[in-house]
Amino acid sequence: MMFLNSVLTIAYRDILKFLRDRTRILASLIFPVLFVGVLGTSIQSGFGNGIYDGNILLTLIFLGVVAQTLFQSTASGIISLIEDRENDFSQEMFVSPTSRYSILIGKILGESIVSFVQVIGVIGFGLIAGVSINFQQILSLAPYGIIVALLGGGFGIIILANLNSQRAANQVFPFIMFPQFILAGVFAPITNLEGPLLVLSRISPLTYAVDLLRGLVYYDTPGIKELIINPPIVNLGIIVVLFFVFLIIGTFLFVRNEKNR
Repeated sequence: MMFLNSVLTIAYRDILKFLRDRTRILASLIFPVLFVGVLGTSIQSGFGNGIYDGNILLTLIFLGVVAQTLFQSTASGIISLIEDRENDFSQEMFVSPTSRYSILIGKILGESIVSFVQVIGVIGFGLIAGVSINFQQILSLAPYGIIVALLGGGFGIIILANLNSQRAANQVFPFIMFPQFILAGVFAPITNLEGPLLVLSRISPLTYAVDLLRGLVYYDTPGIKELIINPPIVNLGIIVVLFFVFLIIGTFLFVRNEKNR
């Protein structure tokens, strides 16, 4: 019960911090406008007929941005533990007898919920922009969105375990995260990549998150199926494996480093 209380308390704190952070809330509403609205519609208008006609490309971008938001928001929230360790009352949390495992699990739970709050802005603006997806499909994607958020949490832990300061996190995380937007095909299909780009795209965890959501919607659609890399069940299996690998290795390294502080 003490472990569970610690997990829920840490998760609740992260949710409360987000709701009180007006700048972060505003940013979570601005990015959907930039990604889905400005970029998506501009790319859409640049194509003619075929599989890129109409709202199909816009919907592919929308699904990519949803996956990216869930993944990145949870990962960056986990990495914020470095700042928590250096500032405010969280210093007391790290010197308390609270298990380091409960801290990480609580952060993953809290930041996963926060990522879902942020993705509401993406969904809302996407529907306004006219993406070809209905509310029932969005609800059916919700359980898989949880899996994508958990993958982001695991990825955040493996990065967190190898960083010692907020300055290093601010320098390293964007360098690791931003290239994945292109390599994972958030804004354009990547089924025709070759050589080094193909290898890098398959190494990127975000690739499988984006491909999972797109495959759940379009894998059985003729003409669009060719834009999906793997069947959803394959992407799901890869995500589960990556999550547990990241979680086990990252948690071990994090706990070991904390004991040595």
